[in-house]
Amino acid sequence: MSKIRVLLADDHTLMRQGMRKLLEPEEDIEVVGETGDGLSTVSLVAERRPDVVVLDYAMPGLAGPQAMIRIKQADSHVRVLILTMHEDEEYITESLRSGASGYILKDAASHELLTAIRSIVRGETYLSPRVSQKVVTHYLKYSEKEEPQTPYEQLTTREREVLRLLAEGRSAKEIATALTIQPKTVEAHRSNLMKKLGLHSRSELIKYAIRRKIIRLE
Repeated sequence: MSKIRVLLADDHTLMRQGMRKLLEPEEDIEVVGETGDGLSTVSLVAERRPDVVVLDYAMPGLAGPQAMIRIKQADSHVRVLILTMHEDEEYITESLRSGASGYILKDAASHELLTAIRSIVRGETYLSPRVSQKVVTHYLKYSEKEEPQTPYEQLTTREREVLRLLAEGRSAKEIATALTIQPKTVEAHRSNLMKKLGLHSRSELIKYAIRRKIIRLE
């Protein structure tokens, strides 16, 4: 029987080492690589073709949802398991909408990681018990009315990429080069996303990006 190929993506070396130590003794699991930032994760997915990516939500370079979109573009068959400390409804909902097959918390028991990996490979969705309860509560809350989108959810994928790069201090020219678009297109995306988010300056944009964990202060 072929082994489940797992890629570990977390910017904390000790966290990756702990997961590797847990997974490697399992006969049905093979750790095929590890990485510490979002962009490297996307590249490694294309290179190693894992079955599962265990992905930290708050990764430098590309945060959870943005990284998942790129990961799915690199390999549409890979399954993503979010491993995070965040149990807010907003993070959970956004991750599942972006294509995550599972969502577990970093304070979960070690056996839960193994169960989650095996479950999502079988095509199931796995949620930590506390996460599952929040999803149920969220569903019941909005089951009788249309769920409103948050301002961030109204952004297009490209606008989210421009938002992250602007928050990192990139110029319109640098962003245009990175995304292979024209500087005037960058300015159009900037204007649209600022309007959708109700922001009026770069400082407000940076604060928003930090608050949403799109970028982080080291």
